[in-house]
Amino acid sequence: QVQLVESGGGSVTPGGSLRLSCDASGGSLRQYRVGWFRQVPGKEREFVAAIRFLGGNYNYADSVKGRFTISINNAKTTVYLQMNSLKPEDTGVYFCATTYSVAYTRASSYNSWGQGTQVTVSS
Repeated sequence: QVQLVESGGGSVTPGGSLRLSCDASGGSLRQYRVGWFRQVPGKEREFVAAIRFLGGNYNYADSVKGRFTISINNAKTTVYLQMNSLKPEDTGVYFCATTYSVAYTRASSYNSWGQGTQVTVSS
């Protein structure tokens, strides 16, 4: 089974950038789609972006479209989330996960969640 580890989080000011990584341990990312979600205490886990690892297929939440870019490396072992023009509302713990489901915006469709990486955007 593939284990996922998120990294790259940190604290930035509004307008700054971060690049998150989702690394697969124990093999390649085998499922059809990899997604990024974020969560703050007391709120639902929110869809951010997803990518199909076999062939290009990119999906973004409306709130991040035009600012975030999801990508995957050639070995299909790491998924990246480039986050530009960050806003305070982007703050949260960011998770990656995998799914075969077409319903890629729903957290319940995913499995193999990582432990998350904290992103804080504040002035």
